[in-house]
Amino acid sequence: MTLIAPLQRFLKRNGRFSDPIFRVSLSLIFVIGGLGHFVEHRQMLERIAESPWANAINMIGNPSVLLWVSGAIFVPAGLALAAGFLTQLSSVVLFVTLVPITITMHVAPGHAGPLFKNIAILGALIHFVFNGSGAVAIDRALALTIEPTKGVLRIVRRRARK
Repeated sequence: MTLIAPLQRFLKRNGRFSDPIFRVSLSLIFVIGGLGHFVEHRQMLERIAESPWANAINMIGNPSVLLWVSGAIFVPAGLALAAGFLTQLSSVVLFVTLVPITITMHVAPGHAGPLFKNIAILGALIHFVFNGSGAVAIDRALALTIEPTKGVLRIVRRRARK
């Protein structure tokens, strides 16, 4: 007897749980990292000052304020992603926030690991933007999705299929 057939049955029976596992594991970087923007604020400011893009960051805004704002975005959007609540919208918000952070903090010599980690995270966020929350999620229970309407994203309830 091989292990392949029982493994295939197990995976088929429990496949729907891959979506929440993916969402929760992805969201942890935002929730924990976002909390770090508050708890380790001074250390993060020191890292920003050491970035080769420090002048560009200062031109965008006060680094301390930028840290507070990004932390205030990462924590609730990360929690929403984990719960599968407004998954597409929270993924867009996280993506838009992470791109400038990735460019200003990780496009630098010696940062290949963090750069490609962020690229992978951006790819995962794109997955949820296009595919939604998956099987086990608040979005699914409430039949929520986002639709572009006249250049604005609106939260709408999906119509029941006949």
